[in-house]
Amino acid sequence: MLSVYKKELRTYFYSPLAYVLSGIFVLVFGIYFLTQTMSKAGQGIAQIVFGGQLFFASFWLVMLIPILTMRVFAEERKNGTEVLLMTSPISVPQIVIGKFLAAFTVFLTMTALTAIFPIIISISGDLVISNTLSSYLGFVLLGASFVAFGLFTSSITESQIIAAVLGTVTLFFILLIDQLKTLVSGIFLKIINQLSLYEHYKQFVQSVISLKDIVFFVSLTGMFLVLVMIVIEKRRWSQG
Repeated sequence: MLSVYKKELRTYFYSPLAYVLSGIFVLVFGIYFLTQTMSKAGQGIAQIVFGGQLFFASFWLVMLIPILTMRVFAEERKNGTEVLLMTSPISVPQIVIGKFLAAFTVFLTMTALTAIFPIIISISGDLVISNTLSSYLGFVLLGASFVAFGLFTSSITESQIIAAVLGTVTLFFILLIDQLKTLVSGIFLKIINQLSLYEHYKQFVQSVISLKDIVFFVSLTGMFLVLVMIVIEKRRWSQG
């Protein structure tokens, strides 16, 4: 697993992809940070930035994460190098987890770069530590589930473009589940709240850390990783 992780991580950082995505992410984050601090100065900026800044940034993950993960399996299938991986003594779970951890590390690096903004707030005013930490925790858990889903879309196609588009479109529709809440009530509203990723994520943004929400994201991430393992295991058997 460690060898797969190192190989994937080198691939990310030896190519411009990780740097471009990180640059876009921090740039968008910074622009929104400036507009919020300038328009709402003196109105509890720390709460605004991390009760809304990270929530705003999470919408960009819908596009950035599928692009980050699109090549993980699809590129190897297209180039024919997947056969080498399939016939190696490394187990499928080790392959999948190694690739997941590499992509997740890049995501964590992107997220860590945004730490400059709470530092700025702490220098210029009061920083709500509890809100900042809970928001970051929720953001990381949400990102982990997105990365796992991105690996799944990459595993079912040999086209990086299709993997990226499929991942983005699907995550976008998952995001729209929240919009259905205005159309339903009763038991249906409860079901949507239970299934909505952003409903669970909102709890962290509101400084509420619940075991239920943590288990939800961990389970979702685990489910997608298991699906990837099933897809890869099936191909390994079909190839030999």
